[in-house]
Amino acid sequence: MFVIDDDESVRKGLKRLLRSADYESEIFKSAADFLSRAPHPGPTCLIVDVQMPGLNGLEFQEALIQRRREEQLVFITGHGNIPMCAQVMKAGAVDFLPKPFKPRELLKCVDRALARSTAQQRRTAEQSEARRLLDLLTTREFEVMQLVITGMLNKQIGGELGMAEKTVKVHRGRVMQKLGVTSVAQLVRLVQKAGIVTFQSSPRAKGN
Repeated sequence: MFVIDDDESVRKGLKRLLRSADYESEIFKSAADFLSRAPHPGPTCLIVDVQMPGLNGLEFQEALIQRRREEQLVFITGHGNIPMCAQVMKAGAVDFLPKPFKPRELLKCVDRALARSTAQQRRTAEQSEARRLLDLLTTREFEVMQLVITGMLNKQIGGELGMAEKTVKVHRGRVMQKLGVTSVAQLVRLVQKAGIVTFQSSPRAKGN
């Protein structure tokens, strides 16, 4: 848990509230101070004031997006409006709470933020592992895999790629072995986890 607010009394109050709910937290008086800290490796929730000197809350959110950071944000503000709320929510914020807010309301937001952060980190880890496995494939194996996941039979794949059916079978077997899957359904799920939308030859794949 991280709190970013230029008001010292707010920072201290939020730290006490989070401690009462058994959350460990760090507090910062500016967004720049937080950005100078190394990213926390585990699930993370940031409680961020919108109106701050220097980098304000909206600019801070944009800075995180540009750096491809995945912290989950809960905004708090005494000067919010509907367009501002819509902007931060569209950009991925968990919630937008006007001051004063009820402690229970904030803690519910924190719970949602940490749950979302946990899920996001799991997806990121699965994507990284799936991409690592796909990088083990040669160019030809990757091409065969692309056609396998469309449901083509070995004979059809051979006709598409100009190779013997027996050769396709060998490449297909190596694909399944390298990726650690035993069915086309598992192969499709792995490709989806890797985030491959259009099936093109991998630019990082190795030679035949």
